Amino acid sequence: QHYYITNNLRMILLVVLSVLVTLGNASANDVTKPNIVIMYMDDMGWGDIGANGNWAKETPNIDKMASEGMLFPSFYSAAPICSPSRAALMTGRLPIRNGFYSTNRHGVNAYTPQTIVGGITETEYLLPQLLKEGGYKSKIIGKWHMGHRPDYLPLNRGFDEFFGSPNCHFGPYDDVKTPNAPVYKDDLMLGRYYTNYTIHKGLSNLTQIFIKEGTDFIENQAKAGNPFLLYWTPDANHQPAYSSEMFWGKSRRDSSYGDSVMEVDYGVGVILAKLKELNIEQNTLVFFSSDNGAEGIAGKAGGSNGPLLCGKQTTFEGGMREPGIAWWPGTIKPGVISPQLGTTMDILVTAVGVAGLQLPSDRIYDGIDLFPVLSGKVESIERPVWYYRGNELFAVRVGQYKAHLWTWSHEHYNFCPGEYVKDVTTPDQVNRTSNPIVINLDNDPGEKYTITSGARFKEAMALINPYLQQHRDTMVRGEPSLNYCDKMVMNWAPRGCEEINYCLQGPTTSSIKLCGWDH
Repeated sequence: QHYYITNNLRMILLVVLSVLVTLGNASANDVTKPNIVIMYMDDMGWGDIGANGNWAKETPNIDKMASEGMLFPSFYSAAPICSPSRAALMTGRLPIRNGFYSTNRHGVNAYTPQTIVGGITETEYLLPQLLKEGGYKSKIIGKWHMGHRPDYLPLNRGFDEFFGSPNCHFGPYDDVKTPNAPVYKDDLMLGRYYTNYTIHKGLSNLTQIFIKEGTDFIENQAKAGNPFLLYWTPDANHQPAYSSEMFWGKSRRDSSYGDSVMEVDYGVGVILAKLKELNIEQNTLVFFSSDNGAEGIAGKAGGSNGPLLCGKQTTFEGGMREPGIAWWPGTIKPGVISPQLGTTMDILVTAVGVAGLQLPSDRIYDGIDLFPVLSGKVESIERPVWYYRGNELFAVRVGQYKAHLWTWSHEHYNFCPGEYVKDVTTPDQVNRTSNPIVINLDNDPGEKYTITSGARFKEAMALINPYLQQHRDTMVRGEPSLNYCDKMVMNWAPRGCEEINYCLQGPTTSSIKLCGWDH
């Protein structure tokens, strides 16, 4: 009897020990998976941060982030407008591949207003879906802008939590002809902009709410021991810009936009401080960037693109070159200014790589893994940067050279106020594919001095042409998602409206038609 009891105890102890070892290994593995935080601003220009030379110096936290991490002076979005830029960030693929473009008119930008029928297609793998395979928990806070109909909302595209809106905060509307955009908590509407979440004369508490949502999520996931993805994307910098009383009227720029920049900078500081408070900063990779350049047409009410040409809506540098910062204490050496050409699509590829996961092998990714650069193993990796405007490739950059294949500012809208460069800022679309205009961006970021012949031109095109040919040879365009609009699909009665008695009566019959994109 003693023999059987002893052996039974031995077996129980072995099972318990085995379970403890397994749990210990699982915990160790989770610790090695870095958290990912993406801070993605709305319409913030390259020249809006002090680290890139802004005169007002009202971004001390962003500037400190740059001094503690790696600054990318040549960091690009994948489109000069919000929705396709965000779709590229979340998929690691150009909008022309993931379908976030329109064929309604050649070379025009399209986005996701309330009338849009489409959204990000289910055939695309989004970053939270990929990281979920590694046990990551994820949350988006702020502006989604990748489709507002139920199938396209964040919780149906991989995110575990959502606080924010699927649309921009345009308004106020009358809720009769046009509904005010909804604000969601997860998959239920909490209220609407302007009526429940007020924005009035540049004053709103929304950014403070977004900050609190972010720090609460970080704290909850850290306590639970989960690796996490936080996609923090406040929309305060987009017109009409807003800030809370803490920053209202405080900017030296004397504008609501300047106030809004000060407040999102404050939010950056609070979030980074929370990571340090929880002692997880050395296991957290943070990226900071913007969806497109500052809106030059907005004048004083918009941001700054510094010395770069033009702004939002264009494929000139001011439209697509963005603030770019990577921060990961203990992995990224502080105070590095990187010569690497980076894009927001690199964030997905890099995040999947550092999480120890694999990208799907059935598609082309336009982002590259920046970890060798971030870790200091290499100084830079040669790669192309593609400048698409709608369904057309307008330009390409390799090294210091940029080749304009098409040029266009706009025939009606002043996207380049006070800026004119002969043969470059053309009011009409001009096809220059057979004889591109080359710019040496190392010494001419304002794109003022064109190169159209000679040794420099030949040198540039010899560098660019192999990438361009490969790009054309391997391009498989996604089915365009932004062609059709219909008033019936607007945010009349989002899920949850019944609970707060805020459902609206919209059209009962479809009026679907081609969207009228004009820029």
